[in-house]
Amino acid sequence: MSRRPSTVLAAALVLAAATPPAAANGDLLRRSADSAEWALPTGDYAGTRWSALDEITTANVKDLRPAWSFSTGVLRGHEGAPLVVDGVMYLVTPFPNVVYALDLAHDGTVLWRYEPRQDAQAVAVMCCDTVHKGLAYADGAIVFEQADATLVALDALTGALRWSVRNGDVGRGETNTAAVMPVKDMVIVGMAGGEMGARCHLSAYEAATGRLRWRAWSTGPDADTLIDPAKTTELGRPVGPDSGTAGWDGETWTIGGGCTWGWFTYDPDLDLVYYGTGNPANWNPVQRPGDNRWTDALIARDADTGVARWVYQMTPHDEWDYDGVNELILTDHEIDGTRRKLVTHFDRNGFAYTLDRATGALIRADKFDPSVNWARAVDLDPASPGYGRPILDPAFSTDDGGAGEDVNHEGICPGSLGAKNQQPAAYSPRTGLFYVPLTHVCMDFEPFQVNYTAGQPYVGATLKLYPDPARPGAMGGLMAFDPATGKAAFEIDERFSVWSGALATAGGLVFYGTLEGWLKAIDARTGEELWRFKTPSGIVGNVMTYAFGGRQYVAVLSGVGGWAGIGLAAGLTDPLDGSGAVGAYEALSKYTTTGGVLTVFSLP
Repeated sequence: MSRRPSTVLAAALVLAAATPPAAANGDLLRRSADSAEWALPTGDYAGTRWSALDEITTANVKDLRPAWSFSTGVLRGHEGAPLVVDGVMYLVTPFPNVVYALDLAHDGTVLWRYEPRQDAQAVAVMCCDTVHKGLAYADGAIVFEQADATLVALDALTGALRWSVRNGDVGRGETNTAAVMPVKDMVIVGMAGGEMGARCHLSAYEAATGRLRWRAWSTGPDADTLIDPAKTTELGRPVGPDSGTAGWDGETWTIGGGCTWGWFTYDPDLDLVYYGTGNPANWNPVQRPGDNRWTDALIARDADTGVARWVYQMTPHDEWDYDGVNELILTDHEIDGTRRKLVTHFDRNGFAYTLDRATGALIRADKFDPSVNWARAVDLDPASPGYGRPILDPAFSTDDGGAGEDVNHEGICPGSLGAKNQQPAAYSPRTGLFYVPLTHVCMDFEPFQVNYTAGQPYVGATLKLYPDPARPGAMGGLMAFDPATGKAAFEIDERFSVWSGALATAGGLVFYGTLEGWLKAIDARTGEELWRFKTPSGIVGNVMTYAFGGRQYVAVLSGVGGWAGIGLAAGLTDPLDGSGAVGAYEALSKYTTTGGVLTVFSLP
């Protein structure tokens, strides 16, 4: 595949500038500001997973009890959370991605269901379980991307299909597990498939018609990545021409990964969309010399044109499968006497990054897991030639300067699961703390040579995952992270990784779920556990809250699965299956089993 001239990007920029910007989606802005509803997959555009509802408090949460429940009929990992809009709850199951509309006035009576016909081949090429991260609402429609990368818009009142469009090709291993995000009159859409050698992108479709507005590839020439070599910056410096190919050997970028299967956030004032890109393909670093840009990167793009304002690559030449797709949370804080717009990202690589979300300037990079050993720190000296790059410990390299192939590299922390995976953190403006789900797992990593064949696994490494030896009896937990100090205000240990998203509320509470199936409520300031309830299956879903009929409710999907629970979800027994997760979480079968249940709680 030949490179396209930069004049193509220049022409695209001229056309985009000539197109009047779409009006902000006032309906969604109003709904996300109304704590009674949960109209966005992330709760709000900033991704804080914060609710101003305060009927349930530290004083009365002990009285919380189940109000009603609903079985989804699917026995795979239930990630994501329901939506609540105009007295109706909407949820989607793992594959086959059945959508339900439930009447809140009648304890979840089914108003309609949508059962898509989709390519069953998607199941065979999906990585790490057949999960889905949830639905989105936009202008009277329920919008979601199916596992087979088909983007669908349904009438919110009837479930009737408004339109559908293909966003990827299952035959090339391109699938989807992510929620979409409506912005203005568009829907922002990602994709998965890095473990199949897919070359991934972020796309914007018109919400009314499904017409493609723009597409930004993660790798490739400037015309594909929608990067302006003179104006797009990394850490204040222009990235230069064709940065998305210069960091690759030959044309390996054409099968380079950089997938966008995580979370998206949006600043309406700056009109920027924020997201992270996934690992480079394949996992064997010896086969792809260079920085492999723009994989494992944080990116801010103009919502109307898709052109990148700034980029920042956290893990150049990723040797450990540290996808950068975790959520970017938008907050405003005072730093050195100046109020600044910030974005905070807890990466799988074990570092918490704080950047100026307008400029991409790097402010902090702190280890939020002290066991991280692949890098000693991130270089924060602007005068250093390595500014912004991790300071690597060569003892834990899996490349060894191109000589690491077929060598078992041991004791790397964190493992490829990450110190935190995609399960989103929450932020409380009352405490100023982030509440971060944690994984304490290390690994042995053995890369091997692999050839690319479209639609076939393109991994190139064998993993052995195991509990962090420094954290006996605690494969995970929940941390309250103080952005002012870069340290934990408190941390709660859990037997297994916390694979559920957290929720913070004005009642002074933080909710989260465990892989054994416990839904827990803790005091947001102290971490004291105040309430727990055992749901029917392990929780890998994200806790949400809403109000209806003058009462506050808390809801969560339980159904063990995802990468950590793939052994139970898919019935796997070989310890090396699931890229080593089956062996690492073998004991989980003593505490829970498969299921698919929504449980809704309220006070008496």
